[in-house]
Amino acid sequence: MRRTRPTTPVIAGLASAAVLGAVVLMVAGCGEHGSAATVRVGYLPNVAHAPALVAVHDGLFTRALRGRSRLETRTFNSGPEAVEAIFAGALDVAYLGPSPAINAFQKSHGQAVKVISGAASGGAFFVVQPEISNAADLVGATVTDPKLGGSQDVALRTWLAGQGLRTDTSGGGDVVIAPRENAAALAAFSAKSIAGAWVPEPWATRLVQEGGGRILVDEATLWPDHRYPTTVIVAATTFLRAHPSIVTALLSANVEAIESIARDPAAARASTNAEIKRVTGRRLSDAVISSAWNNLDFTSDPMPMSFQRAAGAAKAAGLLESTDLNGLFDLGPLNAVLGASHRTTEPAP
Repeated sequence: MRRTRPTTPVIAGLASAAVLGAVVLMVAGCGEHGSAATVRVGYLPNVAHAPALVAVHDGLFTRALRGRSRLETRTFNSGPEAVEAIFAGALDVAYLGPSPAINAFQKSHGQAVKVISGAASGGAFFVVQPEISNAADLVGATVTDPKLGGSQDVALRTWLAGQGLRTDTSGGGDVVIAPRENAAALAAFSAKSIAGAWVPEPWATRLVQEGGGRILVDEATLWPDHRYPTTVIVAATTFLRAHPSIVTALLSANVEAIESIARDPAAARASTNAEIKRVTGRRLSDAVISSAWNNLDFTSDPMPMSFQRAAGAAKAAGLLESTDLNGLFDLGPLNAVLGASHRTTEPAP
């Protein structure tokens, strides 16, 4: 599996830890409606969510909160599951893919969530059985991705459509798409009961190294400049409005985690793997996590302009009714952390 980009973050001029702390304290005195007794943060136990895993394992979230709120973490198998938790009032902040964020925004008529930061870019691949060499070999086959309406689901359907192959959300068409959890996808792929899987890291690497697959498509090739967001951070709108200093504290920890990843990748990989083992009961092999790590960029830039393209692809696939994303982003807290003079995030559409 080839390395796509260096692992250093794309946000330039990140503030120092001391400045981040000052920003958090400054925001704490502005517009707060009361301290939240608990802030509930959700993420997936995979390498694409490494900033969250590092921030949890290394105590960065807890330190940034400075005792103003107790951290409670929850893990999920997919972004859409985290969205359901937000809708149910069981989650305040979540790391997830751009498509679940768009879906949550649309389903709630723009009310439920705001995208507040990025976390990771790249690292999603379509891995197929070794005998499959092109799209035509997939006619009549079954493939998978993590969840209907998820970021990899949209990418898979978009690529197949571009190859002239029909799919539908009920599992019909020229190629059957049967979404399943990543662990189940690896098992099915290894048993050769599916032809391929469009998955994020570390599952793409595991399909290659453990399942004997080959990469047919690197999702980066579908995007301008080979850059696209894989993991972003969303906040429940009500929580963001009620507790801006808590949100800013979490974002400062996310930025610090990304700095830590760039400064000492080996230590960050160890922290990430320790958290994966804590949640799943099994650590990744050194070969898997090293390869997966090199296929990702960790960045707090959410790449806002890419969301419109993702929304258009989801609508074309029959997964979204509207591409109106006006109001999806609130990058004010992130810009407060980074410092206005150092801002390099794209303007929100």
